[in-house]
Amino acid sequence: MSKTPQDIFNYRGVTDECIKCAKCIPVCTIYNVNPDEVTSPRGFLDLLGAYQRGNLELDKNAKDIFESCFLCTACVEVCPKSLPTDMVIEQVRSDIAKKFGIAWYKKLFFLLLRHRWMNDIAFKLGWVFQTCGFKIRADIDSMNSRFSIPMLKADRLLPSLTKTSFLNSYPENISNGGKRKVAIFIGCLANYNYKSIGDSLLEILETLEIDAFLAKSQKCCSAPAYFTGDFDTVDYNAKFNIEYFESFSKDVEAIIVPEATCSAMLKIDYEHYFHDQPEWKARAIALRSKIFMATEWLQHHTHLEQLLKSKQKDTRIVTYHDPCHAKKMQGLYLEPRNLISKNYNIVEMSDPDRCCGFGGVTMQTEKYHFAKAAGAPKAAMIKETKADVVSAECSACRMQINDSMGYADVETVFKNPIELIAEALRE
Repeated sequence: MSKTPQDIFNYRGVTDECIKCAKCIPVCTIYNVNPDEVTSPRGFLDLLGAYQRGNLELDKNAKDIFESCFLCTACVEVCPKSLPTDMVIEQVRSDIAKKFGIAWYKKLFFLLLRHRWMNDIAFKLGWVFQTCGFKIRADIDSMNSRFSIPMLKADRLLPSLTKTSFLNSYPENISNGGKRKVAIFIGCLANYNYKSIGDSLLEILETLEIDAFLAKSQKCCSAPAYFTGDFDTVDYNAKFNIEYFESFSKDVEAIIVPEATCSAMLKIDYEHYFHDQPEWKARAIALRSKIFMATEWLQHHTHLEQLLKSKQKDTRIVTYHDPCHAKKMQGLYLEPRNLISKNYNIVEMSDPDRCCGFGGVTMQTEKYHFAKAAGAPKAAMIKETKADVVSAECSACRMQINDSMGYADVETVFKNPIELIAEALRE
């Protein structure tokens, strides 16, 4: 594949439309933790316009600036012209990757995302080493003296690994009566780290007597690669997934995804990515009507809400965090609340849709100080609610929020809404 975004993507078609109204400034995640006009939406747009005009060299300083955006899309939501600032930044990151290359540990990670069998082996080894009786911290420090792995260097809480992934724990076809059938796109973090999300989703489908197709050949949606600028991996995975979905989409009512980032990537960002490949763009668009976030489909296409009403109320207090890729990109925020509220008391935090600060692979490694700073206000909001559980339909948010709560000594437990719903159905 050969892409040259500077030639095919008209940055100025977006950047010249900015009217400098500054409505984006108060909601910008990076500006709130690094109050510099350069790292603000209108600053990004000005620089991108200069880049296409040939007035800005894509040097290491520009690289640092363009990699500082969290891609939370808060600016797009409030922009009077709905300028896709996130999309143009994603495009320029491809130029950055081509000019400066991609760090070896990111390349390795993205290689695993292309090949599930390799991922299975890597995570199985990870599980073995995390459960052994040795002090691996010293080994990591020794390794870091020779290799730079920022995520391991950071004093942080990383999610644990499961012995067997979700997709490898069940047969591909699960019969629950044969009246209806859906496919499941599980997402990498839920597959390898937060397996109880998939387990809970299968419990719900069994209760609803809906058959499940686990779509075991699915590849990573490639959101981590897309946000980093590795368009080769995006192209490879996206085309594979589209062809794979087409092969079974007529046999299922829906492809349900218990992950906001994966759902947004499949439904929206595939179309963005294929802006210069009309055939693949059309095929991506054709599949959109089949793809749903899990709570979205369960709320609107099943009798789950009525079933939950028949179950007893749980005394735990739940506060809900709106993932950027759910509310801002897909307009989904009522559905999880409607389902959770049938059995739990919901207390809203002061700013439920403020970005948690995950921000992607680069933000979690090379710019972790920004992620940590952005996560602190969210942890404080959760603590103020005195909630027993914080919920969000996004495992990236789960990883970041758990980390932020750890720094702030907040003892609230994190659960995906799918897990809470399954728990309510067991009563």
